[in-house]
Amino acid sequence: MYPNQKIAIIKYSMGGTSIDSLAARDIGSWDTDFSGLNQYDNFLKTVQLALETSDIDKNGIEDKLIPSGIIWMQGESDALFEKSATNYFYNLKKLLNLIRSAFRNKNLPIVVGKISDSGSNNKTLKYANLVQSAQEKFSAYDQYTSIVRKTNSYKYIDKYHYTSPSYIDLGVQFAIEIYKLNQEIE
Repeated sequence: MYPNQKIAIIKYSMGGTSIDSLAARDIGSWDTDFSGLNQYDNFLKTVQLALETSDIDKNGIEDKLIPSGIIWMQGESDALFEKSATNYFYNLKKLLNLIRSAFRNKNLPIVVGKISDSGSNNKTLKYANLVQSAQEKFSAYDQYTSIVRKTNSYKYIDKYHYTSPSYIDLGVQFAIEIYKLNQEIE
């Protein structure tokens, strides 16, 4: 898609986090007001460091980082509790708009990976349908957002994690959708 360009990825993630502090447990939350392990604050520090780095690949030539999209794969922890799942649309909308603000681009493309349930031992994520519905609603609501739905066909290695081929395909699907959104904006 971009064969002659260098691509940098700013990755900030901690598995198992929730947006809603009610579902935080000991892993933390993306809730901006959360007083525990606040993932949003850690994300901001990561972005600030990335944007301040002038020679990303350390080749002696100054690089210019141009954000082209946000990839968001989260929601499983919020799907464990009814209240956090019920509030997911509002929380997702608020958080992703704050993340866009961190990059100073209110139209920065977002691709959401739709959560799925492994189905092992019945249902792993009790309120997955509420979070999935909120993800679909956000994707329909926000013109610069797309959703990867193929996750419902992915295989699992345990009740929470996809197989390596599934993760590779998820990455490909994210790249395709970010590319499409950027083409539509140009």
